[in-house]
Amino acid sequence: MHKKLVEIIEEKKKEVAKLKREGIMHPDVEVSSVRDFKGAISRPGRINVIAEIKFASPSAGMIREKAEPEKIGIIYEGAGASAISLLTDRRYFHGDISYLPQVRMAVSLPVLRKDFIIDVIQVEEASVYGADAALLIARILSARQLKELIGACREMGPAPLTEVHDRADIDKALECGADIIGINSRDLDTFEIDMNTAFSLTPFIPEGCIIVGESGINDEGDVRALKGSRINAVLVGSALMRDTDIEGKTGKIVKAGSE
Repeated sequence: MHKKLVEIIEEKKKEVAKLKREGIMHPDVEVSSVRDFKGAISRPGRINVIAEIKFASPSAGMIREKAEPEKIGIIYEGAGASAISLLTDRRYFHGDISYLPQVRMAVSLPVLRKDFIIDVIQVEEASVYGADAALLIARILSARQLKELIGACREMGPAPLTEVHDRADIDKALECGADIIGINSRDLDTFEIDMNTAFSLTPFIPEGCIIVGESGINDEGDVRALKGSRINAVLVGSALMRDTDIEGKTGKIVKAGSE
């Protein structure tokens, strides 16, 4: 794994230890019942769009100056997105778990908590703050951890989106019972993106699983190129957040997926 990813995971271990010591701080607002993330991203006859709120990343640096995340969520919903992904990591992505209920109250779409989840207490925290789904990265988890976290998601409410990067990750994910699988085209050793990853890995994912394409979706042409690949949805973040016209950019990508 890339040294930056190793650094992030070590930081997450510290955050988890602190969370266990201090407990989960509950949000000030009451969170409504879980929304159907799986159904929202698997509408047939189209490639559905999961629009991401992300202000920075280790690979891209600062993507967009901080803004009210709920306003961005409203823009995404208005432009036709099927779901919203929210980065909640503070140190490396400039996110915050407190944004989750704010975004969720502002929209009717399901919201995915995207973070580096390594412990059940993070799933519990996601549930308390209203996440409708949670990202689980197969590469950074043992099979035992992944199975435990998928089970915790299903018990507590958030749908588990299991991210894979190669055939070994897929085998691990399927053995652990994953049914929503995100293919990330970013190499976790180099951080480089190869869109052929999505095409090469989809044949190894059985029918009945929902497939999400992650990383490298920059415009409507990239979405059209994925037509016929069995991909049900794409997760788009940096390309939307860095555009001067978020609504227009999102609308074009949504339209390309529904053509």
